[in-house]
Amino acid sequence: MIGLDEALHLIRTGLESVEAEALPLAEAHERTLAAPVIAARTQPPFAASAMDGYAVRSSSLTGRPVNLRLSGESAAGHASPARVGAGEAFRISTGAPVPEGADQVVIQENCQRDKDNIITAEPARPGANIRKAGVDFSSGDRLLDAGCKVSAAGLSLVASADLSTVSVYRRPQVGLLSTGDELVEIGAAPGPDQIINSLGPGLTALVQAWGGLPRYLGIALDDVADVREKLRAAEGLDLLVTIGGASVGDHDHLRREFAALGGELVFEKIAIKPGKPTWFGRLGSTLVLGLPGNPVSAMVMARLCLKPAMDRLLGSENPALFLSAQLGIDLPANGPRENMIRAHFDAVTGQIAPLDNQDSSALSALVASNALIRRPANAPAAAAGESVSFLPLDAG
Repeated sequence: MIGLDEALHLIRTGLESVEAEALPLAEAHERTLAAPVIAARTQPPFAASAMDGYAVRSSSLTGRPVNLRLSGESAAGHASPARVGAGEAFRISTGAPVPEGADQVVIQENCQRDKDNIITAEPARPGANIRKAGVDFSSGDRLLDAGCKVSAAGLSLVASADLSTVSVYRRPQVGLLSTGDELVEIGAAPGPDQIINSLGPGLTALVQAWGGLPRYLGIALDDVADVREKLRAAEGLDLLVTIGGASVGDHDHLRREFAALGGELVFEKIAIKPGKPTWFGRLGSTLVLGLPGNPVSAMVMARLCLKPAMDRLLGSENPALFLSAQLGIDLPANGPRENMIRAHFDAVTGQIAPLDNQDSSALSALVASNALIRRPANAPAAAAGESVSFLPLDAG
């Protein structure tokens, strides 16, 4: 067995990022950038008014009531070609270009209009209520870095830079293969010794949420020919995720057929609880991540191993991000394997406490948790108030 950190290193080094593709902005939301976004124009491209009011020369203002002749207008999308002279004011709207000669905008609430004049007691404040050209960004500026996901705000930023497409990584194709005669699909009538294949929908949702294109390959029966057929169906995928079938029992053919088809094992177990049977290898050009058959173990190891694998396929090198919190209750000493304890983190108090049910098949306890406490192998007992490391769980 190897440790979790070494396993994550081997997974990341075994994978390469997928190819890039150019996408129109309408299709780029939440996609991962394969190249930085560079501004093609300056924003705003001109000095613009930040308020509705009057564009004036600051030298015309004294802080006492003055009369300024209203001699022009600059509206959004319709700049005035005229120049603001001494003792003059131009009506101006928010976002409109500041006319030449003006260096201050007086908001309309601080002015009185008298026919073709305005009266204001504003003091001289050069630059007041004016957004300078390029206050947001300038042509050639890097707006977004490669590796980041394009948010809704990011789409608006890219559009404002006059860019209609972005370079993103294509969605990795991830196969999901369940194993075992004990499983039946949702909607099928289970026999007295069978259970529903609950992991198919959950892992499909995670692959989608993490930026991939899931391909469900069904359930491989405890039959040599069926296992081999299902493994061959994964050819061409970027990653195959198998669930269960990793033991050496007479009816577990997955690993034997993986080897028989030329599969190369990178590691076969991780010293972790839950999730010890997790394995990783290569079958031809397809990388294979084997998850345990127990539902909670599989979902926990998906967060710990599948998420970093998909991040790597999408160009990211970032490992799982562990945070620190104070224990709300005492924890006993840990055993010889690293332990990922389902827990609830209270963001208000900053405390974290384990859930009572830590059974590796109890999905209800996993749903009730929002964090995993990371307990190192052979860690001594920890008292309430001590700091522990934890991994936040995605809301999905």
